[in-house]
Amino acid sequence: MNKSEIRKVYLKKKELLTEAEVQSLSEKIFENLLSQFDLKENQKVHCFLSIPEKGEVDTYSFLNYFFENKIRVFVPKIVKGKLIALEINKETPLIENSWGIKEPAGNEDCGLKDFDLIITPLLYADQFGNRVGYGKGFYDRFFSEINPNSIKVGVSFFPPFENVDDVSEFDVPLNYLVTPTEVLSFFGLESKSTK
Repeated sequence: MNKSEIRKVYLKKKELLTEAEVQSLSEKIFENLLSQFDLKENQKVHCFLSIPEKGEVDTYSFLNYFFENKIRVFVPKIVKGKLIALEINKETPLIENSWGIKEPAGNEDCGLKDFDLIITPLLYADQFGNRVGYGKGFYDRFFSEINPNSIKVGVSFFPPFENVDDVSEFDVPLNYLVTPTEVLSFFGLESKSTK
């Protein structure tokens, strides 16, 4: 399937999830994330701020855990058509933008190029780590500008079924996909099922 077909299918699937299902599945994804990645104090995690009411994996419990464990948190913000990273803490006020996404007020990129983990939003990822997002390409450009050793982790309610047929040279694949039942690795490391 091509990206536009996959986008339609998985937007529909997300719409069918109840609020309770989103919360329950998000908790399982977070448990699986923690079982795979042993995050430590002062590590740098880039994490998107989700819109759970739009069927996205709820990342706010992730952020609370990071703050409590003194893990540095960076969040994305689109400024002048480019995704930048801003560091936040639990006191940072978040303002809702025109897309309904909460974000910090500042527009100053942190300048970091090496993150320990980048928790990445998506609609779908296939068995090779090819990601289908919302079609704007912000994350592919962001990935191309940072240290390639930064671990890119997608979080999804859905396991990979279809392959993405129209992968371009500009698409940057994920290193891992975390679902409610498993953690998939795309670079020769063993995947773990948590069923």
